[in-house]
Amino acid sequence: MTFLIIAIWQNLISQKRDINSSHSNVLTVIDDQFNEQHSSNVRNVKNKLISSISERSSLSEINKHTLSITDSTFIHRNKTLETTIQCVGSLYNQSCLYYNLYYVDGSFMILTVKGNYLPPYSVRTDAFILSHMTPNKRIFDSYSDLEKFVRTAIDTRIIPYVTVHFSQPWHDNIGHALFDGLYPAYVALIRFSPRHLHPFRILAGLGDCNVCWSEDIYRSFGGLGILTQINLNKMSRGNWFMFEELIMGSGTLCHRCIQPNLQLSGGVELDASRLFRDKMYQQHGLVQPIVREKSSSEKRTSHDLLLAYVIDNQRFTSSDRTEINAAITEINNYTNSYLNKTLNSTTKLQWPLVHVSYLSYNQMKTLNLSSIQINSTPFNFQSSTYELSENDFIGQLKIFRQMDIHITGPGTRQMYQTFLSDGSVTINLGGIRPFGTENTERAYSSYLEQYMTSGTPYIKGLYYPINERHKGIKKNEVIKLI
Repeated sequence: MTFLIIAIWQNLISQKRDINSSHSNVLTVIDDQFNEQHSSNVRNVKNKLISSISERSSLSEINKHTLSITDSTFIHRNKTLETTIQCVGSLYNQSCLYYNLYYVDGSFMILTVKGNYLPPYSVRTDAFILSHMTPNKRIFDSYSDLEKFVRTAIDTRIIPYVTVHFSQPWHDNIGHALFDGLYPAYVALIRFSPRHLHPFRILAGLGDCNVCWSEDIYRSFGGLGILTQINLNKMSRGNWFMFEELIMGSGTLCHRCIQPNLQLSGGVELDASRLFRDKMYQQHGLVQPIVREKSSSEKRTSHDLLLAYVIDNQRFTSSDRTEINAAITEINNYTNSYLNKTLNSTTKLQWPLVHVSYLSYNQMKTLNLSSIQINSTPFNFQSSTYELSENDFIGQLKIFRQMDIHITGPGTRQMYQTFLSDGSVTINLGGIRPFGTENTERAYSSYLEQYMTSGTPYIKGLYYPINERHKGIKKNEVIKLI
């Protein structure tokens, strides 16, 4: 009996050893496959990143930070609770990516261990506040002390994934909302590629505004919602929050921030204008504009009807509007006379066929679906139709997507030109400064948004003759430009 028990016991031990060996082999294979896939993913991310950058000068900077993608939440979660920081750009206009950045009592807080290096991490978050923002810092003697503090003393609430922070005034004006706030923040995000290709949360320093529909644009654009700093400040009184990844530092990248190249920040060298446009259409559920990689004649023929839109502008005088409408009538009459004929490929046209419309932004509306009855639950904070409903901004994007020629004067009405399709033209009719001094010696021409056009490489810009503009807008000049 004793020998039988020993034999059975030895057999069980042998089987267990074989099973463990088999498990080890399986784990090794799985681990090798994961590592191979992991490396392949990183290589693919790097290749896509390099192909998306148009300027050699920025390749080395971006590639340097691509090497740290394996340490980001796109590959695996941070295993540490300590704050680490990565910054890009000069101290004047740098953007920083903070891992595990804490927030308590209305202030950002860095938790670090004595002796650990942190780069200079002050940033500007607001185009209109010239001072830099520097998070507070708390230093621990050891990582175990830091971890114990986080786990037991503060019981922090984690805000997961990527959050982008910026502050701005005047977000009731769509021009400032888009290009003093959202666009520069997106440029900062592009600096830490490939995060700009994924959904992110927005932490916005905004004033209270019950009628600012720009906040809805922010929410849709980011994809993970919007936190306002006012509300976060209230909720952080005595409570700790931790941002898993937070990017900030866009205060010098705004459309009002003059760059050495006199272009919209990052518009050309980071291809940020195109990326911003494409993401805006994507996040609002719209088909992307037509891609024309080589010339504006791609996917067009000489007999195609071109669509031109004059956008009403507060800088137009009543005389200006009369001249513009006369130009529209003459161009449309010419176009209609040819459209009423039978055209073939050999018909020679004196001018391209253009149809011109005169619009105001408040005329660009979308479908009203409020009459459709949808079941909802008391737990929905938003309407059940929120993701499917269209707002007026979507209606405006639909019109801009089909524009071939965009015509308006300076100011807010110029701020949508970035959303034009490849190979489109924007015509800046200019304005008179000081206001009301047309046909006087004091008058001079002003165009304001030239940097927007030069920072949007997929469109071309034309300008009303600078030496003629002080006389007011004239029909014949408008016809020539169109």
